Amino acid sequence: MPRPDSLTVRVLLTALVAFGPLSTDLYLPSLPTLVTVFDTDIATVQLTLSVFLAGFAVSQLVYGPVSDRFGRRPALLGGILIYLVASAACALTDDIETLIVARFFQALGACCGPVVARAVVRDVFGRDRAATVLAYMAMAMTLAPAAGPILGGVLTEWFGWRSNFLLLTGFAALILAATWTLMGETNANRDETALQPGRLVANYALLLRDRGFIGQMLTVAFAYSGIFAFISGSSFVLIGRLHLTPAQFGGSFAAVVLGYAVGSFLAGRLSARLGGPRMIRTGTAVSLAGGLLGVAAAAYTPGRPAQPGRPRPPAWRRRVAGRAL
Repeated sequence: MPRPDSLTVRVLLTALVAFGPLSTDLYLPSLPTLVTVFDTDIATVQLTLSVFLAGFAVSQLVYGPVSDRFGRRPALLGGILIYLVASAACALTDDIETLIVARFFQALGACCGPVVARAVVRDVFGRDRAATVLAYMAMAMTLAPAAGPILGGVLTEWFGWRSNFLLLTGFAALILAATWTLMGETNANRDETALQPGRLVANYALLLRDRGFIGQMLTVAFAYSGIFAFISGSSFVLIGRLHLTPAQFGGSFAAVVLGYAVGSFLAGRLSARLGGPRMIRTGTAVSLAGGLLGVAAAAYTPGRPAQPGRPRPPAWRRRVAGRAL
């Protein structure tokens, strides 16, 4: 196996971190198509993104202690396998309800990459070098959300929405093989008490009493809430109201990713010089300015007026109502 700090392993860790954004961004251009294919409404289709984020959030509380107890390698292999099976289920489903459930399990598997890969970075590089390495990984990882909507738009136009999930299934199989072959165990001191309920509660209570942690957590939470509000609604606005094709939507989405890449690059270059608190304040100010510009752009961007009338209920609700009658 290659050295844990080798370029090969860094590339693999970056690919693992990309599980999350690739899983959300690749299929964005197909969201309006899913409304038609499954004869449902926009809110129900957006659940495929909402439940993914919920599953992703919950599983972050699990993979850390699991990798501390059993090691980084078993946690990664198990999570990637869950992701592979769930992605295949997404590609093969014929109803929106199954797709929603499969997306939840896909998130449970996808979360292993960002959580455990970052733990591997801390194991290998230590606290001092980890911030710089993670920043550069984030910059390289932006290739996933940049290429994802573009590739997803082309796949949706040429091969249909299922091709997006088939690609994710193939990606998971490739990463599973690479992790099995190239990734050694980096957790030299496994913690046998990491999964004890009392220990978990005590650790979380310690974090929640730390005002610095709470402040930084809320900063990240609010910033990403805005990002995902844009992600969940952008395809319906740009495709449905401004009449972009799925492929054109992917190109437009790349502009957002470019900003993320530039910010990650600057964070990697400036974090050691300016320090974490100052970088957080600067990033928050830039994020606020971008949000205000977005509000101004939305207020003055023309679009097709929304069609009046009550939206048609989704098919599964009509089936339930029919059985009730």
